[in-house]
Amino acid sequence: MIPAAWTPLRGLPVRTESGGLINRTYLLGDPPQFVVQRVSRIFGASVHADIEAVTAHLSVKGMLSPRLLHTDSGDLYSTDEEGEIWRAMNYVPGVSHSRVSSLALAEEAGRLVAQFHSALDDFSYDYQHVRLGVHDTPRHMERLATVATTESLLGARDVADRILAAWQSWQGEEESPARHAHGDLKISNLRFSEDGQGLCLLDLDTLGKMSLEVELGDALRSWCNPVGEDSLDTWFDGALFDAALRGYGSLRPLNAAQKDAIAGGVERICVELAARFCRDVWEDSYFGWNSERFPSRPAHNLYRAKGQLALGLSVRRFRRRD
Repeated sequence: MIPAAWTPLRGLPVRTESGGLINRTYLLGDPPQFVVQRVSRIFGASVHADIEAVTAHLSVKGMLSPRLLHTDSGDLYSTDEEGEIWRAMNYVPGVSHSRVSSLALAEEAGRLVAQFHSALDDFSYDYQHVRLGVHDTPRHMERLATVATTESLLGARDVADRILAAWQSWQGEEESPARHAHGDLKISNLRFSEDGQGLCLLDLDTLGKMSLEVELGDALRSWCNPVGEDSLDTWFDGALFDAALRGYGSLRPLNAAQKDAIAGGVERICVELAARFCRDVWEDSYFGWNSERFPSRPAHNLYRAKGQLALGLSVRRFRRRD
């Protein structure tokens, strides 16, 4: 299954790591020594040059990061007979969380992201793998409106209409300049020590440049949702939001306007992700799904779309708290 491109991996026990929606991940060694991933085809091979450049810079700055393990021939990845791309990295011991369960964790997560951003302040690099339109929210809404012209078997048309209405009534400011960003700061992509200290960021396929309010908006969308994406009983936890920004601001101070823009970014990204989930009800092509809970991928993604829309509207109420 795993290509025989890395001598250090041979003979090590292998187990599948669950939880990822995009890449297939395996842990090698007992205890784990390496992480091997079969990379989703949505990512081009050039993403590995970006990962190598960023992690090398982080290393110079003294910040921990998983590093790509070069193949025996010196490459950053390997391609199997079916054209699938595989990569190997060193395993960083520690703890990953599926949810932000405390104010202390939220604050430390914010501090860790600020450390990452600070380490890249002087990084001069043109990314080779550019995800065009990844947070082009108007475009995501256009695509949803296009596919939702007919009713789906699951009755998703009403959900699509409500998502589009939420976007039309969203209020936000013009985006700040793009800067180096991780691009997918869900809490499971942050690594912590056993005693709760932030160690590093994981899953670096989404590296690139984006505004602070989109980067943190996407992060806080997930961090401040106490019940996770697979629930309709979702709500935005303002105390976690405040704690996360307190942690971020301890290294990179934020003014009131920036905090307001980040809150607007959270609402925007919630509605955007709801649109993406809802569109996949018709297209049935992108996100993974839980076959034990749902009869199909479209059914799971419709459920997710409803949850993200509810979360976005909860963020809107939080923004109006004053």
